[in-house]
Amino acid sequence: MTYALPADAALLQPVRIGYADMRNRLFMAPLTRSRAQADGTPSDLAAQYYSQRAAAGLIISEATAVSAAANGAYLNTPGIYTERHESKWAEIADEVHEAGGHMFVQLWHVGRMGHPDISGVDPVAPSAIAADVTTHTPTGKQPLPVPRALRTDEIAPIVEDFRVAARRAVDAGMDGVEIHGANGYLLHEFLSDVTNRRTDRYGGSAENRARLAAEIVEAVAAEIGADRVGLRISPGNGAGDMREVDEVAAYEALLTRLAPLDIAYLHVLIDPDVPAFGALRGLWSGPLVLNTGREVDTRFCQLEELAEWGVISAAAVGRAFLANPDLIDRLVLGAELNEPDVATFYAPGPGGYVDYPTLAENARIETA
Repeated sequence: MTYALPADAALLQPVRIGYADMRNRLFMAPLTRSRAQADGTPSDLAAQYYSQRAAAGLIISEATAVSAAANGAYLNTPGIYTERHESKWAEIADEVHEAGGHMFVQLWHVGRMGHPDISGVDPVAPSAIAADVTTHTPTGKQPLPVPRALRTDEIAPIVEDFRVAARRAVDAGMDGVEIHGANGYLLHEFLSDVTNRRTDRYGGSAENRARLAAEIVEAVAAEIGADRVGLRISPGNGAGDMREVDEVAAYEALLTRLAPLDIAYLHVLIDPDVPAFGALRGLWSGPLVLNTGREVDTRFCQLEELAEWGVISAAAVGRAFLANPDLIDRLVLGAELNEPDVATFYAPGPGGYVDYPTLAENARIETA
């Protein structure tokens, strides 16, 4: 497969995101890789993995737990809630910056998508409604249990976990954080009118369902600066057995509340051809990053048109960066793209992680 972008393509031009200028508008989307150490510390290969891809305008890290209880959706995912975690993220930040890149850490609470065999704690959610999916645990594939509905007094500590994790990320040298409000995890569960059946101030109306996500973004912005904060949402996305009767209302309430903050960007996981995208785009005047999703082939030509027309500020792509550390060079040259090896997406070790060849490495192999 090949795609070619001209050197003057909109996606290859710099863009201001928050406090910094990004070298181009092709961002690396967050990708769970399941290679962290048992205690949630990123692997010793993580700095190499991310720095190999530093030509992206912005790297958004894999989803990273804000507390031990926030984990549990997948095996071997990282955290940022201990000194050891922070130290390893600092190594990653140093390597990415040395390679000329920028990087945000995506902050995560898995909510009802957690399994106690992974996290050691029972999962929590806005309401006691299970996701009809399975996950891989140390003892094999298992269905997710019914989560416990959070008490109102348990919500403020979760907001605090995000604030503290954001401070750790910036202290580690990261350029900012992205709040994960998408893909069926805790914040998305609160936003949904199907998974949120609460009757307190965090449920019911669209404004109430948006309250937790808004409070987290506000707390993090107050801690590290709004220009270092992004937010990811996925209206209408069915990941994690998610459903929404109204795909716009809660997001309209959320974006209206957040507008005065002037955060760095809004990251939307959505097909740009669906009506909800147009509705949401009209609600947001700040930088917008579009991710078309893992189920749709990355359409660089369409993304280029959207960037050229000013509909999006940047595009986040995942698998293309995963398999092509030198993706930008390949797009400029119209070179063949490496195909991602699905079997190694969540496998341990360097295979399918830090060993995808660049064009330069291929040339050396061919001339050896």
